[in-house]
Amino acid sequence: NETYLSAYAHSLKVFVKEGQTVKRGQKVATMGNNENGQPMLHFEIRRRGKPVNPVSYLPKR
Repeated sequence: NETYLSAYAHSLKVFVKEGQTVKRGQKVATMGNNENGQPMLHFEIRRRGKPVNPVSYLPKR
C-alpha cells in the first residue's frame, strides 16, 4: 500500500506482480542465487519510503 512496501532480490521465480496486495502466508517468490551461485535472499521493508528493521514485522520464533 502507500505506507508499506516490501522488496526482494535474487528471486528465482516471482508469483506476484508489483503493486499487488498479498496476504499473510502467501508465497511471493522462490529464492534464487547471487552472482557467485550461492543461495541468497535480499528482503527489506520500507515504511513511507524509508527502510525499517524487518524483524519488527515478522512473527516471533
